Amino acid sequence: MRGRLFLLSTLMAGLPVGACTRDLRSADPSPLERAARELIAGAKYAALITLGPDGHPQARTVENLPPEADFSVWFATTPRTRKVEEIRRDPRVTLYWFDPERLGYVTLIGLASIVTDSAERARHWQPGWEAFYPDRERDYLLIRVQPLRLEVVSPSQGITGDSLTWRPPAVEFSPPVANRP
Repeated sequence: MRGRLFLLSTLMAGLPVGACTRDLRSADPSPLERAARELIAGAKYAALITLGPDGHPQARTVENLPPEADFSVWFATTPRTRKVEEIRRDPRVTLYWFDPERLGYVTLIGLASIVTDSAERARHWQPGWEAFYPDRERDYLLIRVQPLRLEVVSPSQGITGDSLTWRPPAVEFSPPVANRP
């Protein structure tokens, strides 16, 4: 997978954060990535957190679309939303999913970009979006979040934070390549 560098924490409770750091440049997804995908699939919605003009976090609910193989996440919006303005000003964002069945969560910290490319918009279009974007050319664009860090906590899957600091197990990704759609 693109850019995976290190597993920062262990899945075994009681070991200090970073105790089982390993190289993740292989194509095999880590146990954390597999658990994250399961939790995301169980979450009805995600929360997108951007930084407002005053520097305070701004949270809103967004549709839960599954991440791609490299953990990039795409979602649709209209160009007139505050999230578009905030991402243009500062691309640092956080996505958060909570799975109520497993009582676990996933946090993805990344860099967002506004995507207006027609081919990408056609590729990601979902049935039923016509009601939200009646004029697809003018009312609809995409936001792509490229991951920097993925954190996972899922006690039902044996994935817990550090026993002292509660810091969650995490996967670090290399910074995204600039100017990608």
